[in-house]
Amino acid sequence: MGEDDRDEAACATDGFVRNDADKAKGSRARFPLSCAFKCAWDGVAYAVRSQRNMRIHLAVAAVAAALGFALRIDGPSWAAVLVCIGSVIAAELVNTAVESVVDLVSPEYHELARRAKDCAAGAVLVLSLAAVAVALVVYLPPAWALLTS
Repeated sequence: MGEDDRDEAACATDGFVRNDADKAKGSRARFPLSCAFKCAWDGVAYAVRSQRNMRIHLAVAAVAAALGFALRIDGPSWAAVLVCIGSVIAAELVNTAVESVVDLVSPEYHELARRAKDCAAGAVLVLSLAAVAVALVVYLPPAWALLTS
């Protein structure tokens, strides 16, 4: 059995690392790095498939990148745009995770469950608004220069 076969076998489990008993014994459970990346990408793929807002964020990210190329923004501006894109996407992933966990532990309506979901969604909203502000600062000057030249 090759290393890749062992990685696949380890990844074939439910994805949870149950190593509490191993920690008590002083050893570490082995979970291949490739499995960790696979689980992470599975989470991203799930969010893209199941969350309309994630697909909207990705479409806006594509538009932001296209604008960056069209307006020939500089390196620091690209850095700001990429940090904003990554932050909004990451926040949406966390929001999806919070919603999933809340649904798991509180299948019936509960005010605290609603608050948790609303706060997670609010975090995405705040980051998205900040990203719009960064976009205005980054894109308006070169767009204005292009329009007035």
